[in-house]
Amino acid sequence: MSAATFEARDREGALRLAREGHKLEKRLLRITGQALADYAMIADGDRVMVCLSGGKDSHGLLDLLMTIRGRARIRFDLIAVNLDQKQPGFPADVLPDYLGRLGVPFHIETQDTYSVVRRLIPEGATACSLCSRLRRGILYRVADELGATKIALGHHRDDILATFFLNLFYGGRLKAMSPKLVSDDGRHVVIRPLAYVKEADLAHYAQLRGFPIIPCDLCGSQEHLQRRQMREMLNEWERRYPGRAQTIFNALARVVPSHLMDSALFDFRGLRPTGAPNPAGDLAFDDAGCEAPSDSVIRLERDEDD
Repeated sequence: MSAATFEARDREGALRLAREGHKLEKRLLRITGQALADYAMIADGDRVMVCLSGGKDSHGLLDLLMTIRGRARIRFDLIAVNLDQKQPGFPADVLPDYLGRLGVPFHIETQDTYSVVRRLIPEGATACSLCSRLRRGILYRVADELGATKIALGHHRDDILATFFLNLFYGGRLKAMSPKLVSDDGRHVVIRPLAYVKEADLAHYAQLRGFPIIPCDLCGSQEHLQRRQMREMLNEWERRYPGRAQTIFNALARVVPSHLMDSALFDFRGLRPTGAPNPAGDLAFDDAGCEAPSDSVIRLERDEDD
């Protein structure tokens, strides 16, 4: 095979990767924009603090929000914040160098939470829960100091699903991650613009964009066993039944309180016949699979298949 043939194949491969990357970016921007609009996550004049851990998810979040900001009809500011927890081996220069090249305002907060966690958590035990609580409190304080009106986190669709099943199987609650909520201290609005995005797409996007990824295993801790089990379960379902994860995710936005059992959400005690037909009444024996999804669900499913 000639050198010219090899060069032609290399050019063809590069063009294919470029087209693939453009298509993926277009889809991610569309569904991220949809989540922002569906939950009114960002308003005109907001100062959005993007929590940047150095992982693929937060890198993707910052990248997409920067593009959306340049195209949006409203005006909002972004500031990237990284918490340097003094983990052994943490490459402290990577994110400042990268963010400086991007030209985005950023703040590096240095707090030795690693020593606190090592002191309080027994050797071999999972430190993620305590680490997360410490990190959350620090980030809330930093948001106040920076004048941030919104705190953006990089949780994606698969994080939301895993949390739902963790609460279902181990906590006995129908609870997941909200795309938008008020923080624990009641003073901040936390948003998750990647709520509709699949983790696999973020991983692919990070690879195509060449983000400087910093692994989350520098402290030697491992992902919570139960959360890992939920991810493996969802991945296995998706392999065996493609589309099941998205169907379950859609269900989180189509709750019917009258067909559950929470008296705080529906007045079962006060329920009386009205004599008028109720289109949302007793569907216990209906084939739920024949029920048409809402327009927003259909639109999201098309985005996933695009």
